[in-house]
Amino acid sequence: MIFITLLVGGFYVGWNIGANDAANCMGTPVGSGLLSYRRAANIVALFAIIGALLHGNAVIKTVGRGIVAEELPYIAVLVVLIAAGLFISLATLLHLPVSTSQAIVGAMSGVGFAVGTTVDLSQVSHIGLGWIVSPGLTAVIAFALYHLLAIPMHRIKGFIQWERVLRILVLVSVAYMAFAMGANNVGNAIGPIVNVGGDPDWLTLLGAAAVAVGILTGGRRVTQTVGSGITPLDPLGAFTAQLAAALAIHSFSLIGLPVSTSQAVIGAIAGVGLVKGMSAVNRRQLFQIVIGWMATPITAGLLAFGLYRLLSLFF
Repeated sequence: MIFITLLVGGFYVGWNIGANDAANCMGTPVGSGLLSYRRAANIVALFAIIGALLHGNAVIKTVGRGIVAEELPYIAVLVVLIAAGLFISLATLLHLPVSTSQAIVGAMSGVGFAVGTTVDLSQVSHIGLGWIVSPGLTAVIAFALYHLLAIPMHRIKGFIQWERVLRILVLVSVAYMAFAMGANNVGNAIGPIVNVGGDPDWLTLLGAAAVAVGILTGGRRVTQTVGSGITPLDPLGAFTAQLAAALAIHSFSLIGLPVSTSQAVIGAIAGVGLVKGMSAVNRRQLFQIVIGWMATPITAGLLAFGLYRLLSLFF
């Protein structure tokens, strides 16, 4: 029964990942008016499943046994899923694009300390370095790509041809970003269950399905914040931001680092905004998002630590 409860908890976290991180895949094209929300959600759900099934194994292994190498008690894994899921649910209600990777890594670390087992701090520091590098890296890539792509784009004559090319490019970038998100983030939902011996292959299917359901049912709120809350985006900016973030996230997924899709996309959007100067970036909104990033692993870790210690008194 408790393993079934873990599966329900994993599905809940996967749903939250879809509801919160869907915005990272489709916020820019929806915010720029190139795609309707429903059409973008369908594309993102499909390619997130494909990404999880094809390239999700490396991150699953890192989250499952890379942070805490020893097998945790079942109740500890349940606490990880509850702590991370509740935190992400709250952020989604507040329209804030927080990092599900940070929530899970923080919760796994907090539970590891509460149980008294060894937490691989070197692995945690490597993951933390990825969190620091990711937004700056995508900002630089997006800034450079925007200038590079603006040259051939400006040579396309005629509004119809221009719009057609951009729509095709945006569709490709949305699909690629969703693929990268699925490859990197599904492991956050099911990695803790793999720690206690769950089969990663069929758990990947469960996690991918949960993420898809979250995308289709709860992703609209945060999409509005990502799409237009940081800086106004033209179609070229939307494509550039998506492509820069997807390239970075996919690269981190291949080496098994659970990075933040939120950080990657926000960094890319800020990089596009800097093309027009600092005044084009909503610094207040950006500051609020950054504060959320800093608070996420600490809060999730403390919540998991305290919740496990409380429940261990009764179980």
